Amino acid sequence: MYLHLGQDRVIRTKDIVGIFDLETSTLSNITREYLAAAQKAGRVVSISDEMPKSFILCCSADGRTTVYTTQISTATLLRRTGFFEKLSNL
Repeated sequence: MYLHLGQDRVIRTKDIVGIFDLETSTLSNITREYLAAAQKAGRVVSISDEMPKSFILCCSADGRTTVYTTQISTATLLRRTGFFEKLSNL
């Protein structure tokens, strides 16, 4: 299954480690340091020129991590994954 992040970008849902709200998660120094290091290493992909609302941490099969920043809210991204529907079927 795939998740549409905006613009023309989609990612595989099995590669997603987490979907995070930028406003609340960057209150932590550790998160800010991680994002700064990822940016410096060239592992951050900005989906839009607009102010990002969330970031998605992905890990591919070969172990490479990528951080995608998007203007789409975490709630909308979670709905798009179908995660909540899968839980209700359990």
